[in-house]
Amino acid sequence: MEKLTYYWKKLRQNKLAYNLVLIAAIILAMAVTAHFVMQVGTRHGARRIVPDFSGVKLDDAQRTARKYDLELHINDSLFVPAYEVGIVLDQLPEGGVEVKPGRTVYITINSFRQKMVPVPYVAGRSLRQAKNMLEIAGLEIGELIYRADMATNYVLEEDCEGRPVTQNSRIQAEMGSGVTLYVGVEGGFGSTVVPRLVGFPLKEAKGRLWELGLNVGKIDFDEGINLLNQKDARVYVQVPTAERSAALGSRVDLKLTLDEKKLAQHRATAEKQAREAAEERLRLERERADSLAQAEFEQAAAAGEEQPEILPATDNDGFFD
Repeated sequence: MEKLTYYWKKLRQNKLAYNLVLIAAIILAMAVTAHFVMQVGTRHGARRIVPDFSGVKLDDAQRTARKYDLELHINDSLFVPAYEVGIVLDQLPEGGVEVKPGRTVYITINSFRQKMVPVPYVAGRSLRQAKNMLEIAGLEIGELIYRADMATNYVLEEDCEGRPVTQNSRIQAEMGSGVTLYVGVEGGFGSTVVPRLVGFPLKEAKGRLWELGLNVGKIDFDEGINLLNQKDARVYVQVPTAERSAALGSRVDLKLTLDEKKLAQHRATAEKQAREAAEERLRLERERADSLAQAEFEQAAAAGEEQPEILPATDNDGFFD
């Protein structure tokens, strides 16, 4: 103790050394204080297990969340008639996950009714523009019906649930409803090529079909797929297969799965089928072109059209020499 007192006195006599030690002590004290404040502020070491709120009414879920020192935030709502209104359909993070106290859990609830949205007037626009306008409004194409017209792939008329949509109509429909579009097609332009859809989610697959003038046919989901996880499902079978020619307005059937292994197996098969279909389509197109050319030649020969006579070259050919 006497030695410490002696050294302290000596340090006090050296002003520079004393000030340096004092500054170092203050910095160390501040660092230690900040560390403990952060430990308390972030509740270091404290953990909570997120309860499973699925199927729980919103009021009960909020009470449970407060009990576990968690915050609930309604991130989205869906209208699923098969479930009771006001219950939690989905959550993030999922139940059973370990989190810190005060963590926000984002939930999706079943709304009391489907939201109603105005149906936009899309007649006179291209099919692609019409599709985009409907999607922005929260709607989709229900069916494409082609009619003879010089304006190929332009919308001639539209109706929603059997009601014609005009420029002055104020029709509303449930969000997600389909709108029937009557589209023009000029003679000789009534076919398209089926796109590759394997690996795409349903929404993107539908969009690719509509943009090419095709309708969505039968949709089959593997077991275990519901309204909540549909967005994660991918197309693994399409009929007809990609790269085949199809008449405008034709339907393409889809099968979707959540199984990554099944998707990988069918993707390889689909790519092989698409290559073969593309080769076959190009071969038929060449044969058709050759047949048309041959038919035109034979028709001209039968009509007795004179073929241009090729004269032998003479000295008079050098007119400009």
